[in-house]
Amino acid sequence: MSDSQTLFSHLVELRGRLLKALLAVLLVFICLAYFAQDLYHLLATPLLKVMPTGAQMIATDVASPFFAPFKLTMVLSFFIAIPVVLYQAWGFIAPGLYRNEKRLIAPLLVCSTLLFYGGIAFAYYVVFPLAFAFFTSVAPEGVTISTDINSYLDFVLKLFFAFGMSFQIPVAIILMCWTGMTTPAALRQKRPYVIVGVFIVGMLLTPPDIISQTLLAVPMWLLFEVGLLAGSLYYRPDQETEHQDSP
Repeated sequence: MSDSQTLFSHLVELRGRLLKALLAVLLVFICLAYFAQDLYHLLATPLLKVMPTGAQMIATDVASPFFAPFKLTMVLSFFIAIPVVLYQAWGFIAPGLYRNEKRLIAPLLVCSTLLFYGGIAFAYYVVFPLAFAFFTSVAPEGVTISTDINSYLDFVLKLFFAFGMSFQIPVAIILMCWTGMTTPAALRQKRPYVIVGVFIVGMLLTPPDIISQTLLAVPMWLLFEVGLLAGSLYYRPDQETEHQDSP
């Protein structure tokens, strides 16, 4: 088989797997579309619980009451279908991997998915109640809290993504140690910089309050420590020798 035929077959397979991933997201969306309004109410619950008596969420755009719940449903459909999306990605790249690489990548895909879900759950059940209680308590006297549903949706989706991605730290550390990009010992030496860095990241990715920043920074630091322990299991000491001997 020529190189052009091989490339064409790979592109055909990639298209097929992308279509399967999109179909999985679409099927989940169809199943959830009927419950779009209920899903948005569930998402808004952490804020509604701490809003002052008589305060309520508002829609400043005519179509917002319709589109905001469906936008949330589409994003949730992608989150729920992530295992299928990753499985299709795995099916595409697996034939080109060595056996030892397959033994590493497959568990990492599972762990990455679970950590992403864990980050979202942590944001919803821990961060949101504390952060929203703080925001509503510091409102100036005479100011009525009426949060726009689109603004609220964008805000929480940003936090979901921030926490979901920040919980991938152990996976990233394992890959860096396994590929020889760094060593567990070198990462331990950089621990003080990492601690400062996670608080800077927490400041950039969360609302401007110390509660949200700390609730993101502390788990990131703990996940860094977990990643160090796991990375030590996958790091081969001979990698350091290879790097020292290389010109």
